[in-house]
Amino acid sequence: MSTTFGAAVMAETSLRVMTAHPRQRKFALLRRFVVADRSMEPTLFDGQGLIAMRSTTFRRHQLRVVEHPDQPGFWIVKRLGDRVDQHRWTLVADNSAVGQDSRHFGPVDMSDSWRVVVKIPLRWM
Repeated sequence: MSTTFGAAVMAETSLRVMTAHPRQRKFALLRRFVVADRSMEPTLFDGQGLIAMRSTTFRRHQLRVVEHPDQPGFWIVKRLGDRVDQHRWTLVADNSAVGQDSRHFGPVDMSDSWRVVVKIPLRWM
């Protein structure tokens, strides 16, 4: 299943699925993404792959994939800026001339975000 979103294309992949009982929901620990615009250049390039995982540990300047606050189903990858409160952070685009960030849509709830753990080089894509 592939979904296009702001800065990436999400291909939901259960690289490791935990199923203790057939009736329980599957829980994907990792997801892969493909960058689909230039808002994060020079860190991430259009067509570059990402692997992200669920994490509740947040640090400033960390790369995160999160659903756009104004457009449900539209995912973006940005860098964490400043913490606003317990769950909300500002998001910063590396290439602010091209992309949108928290200057356009405000702080974002990070409770349903994915932390980028691997950046796959373009030559491997």
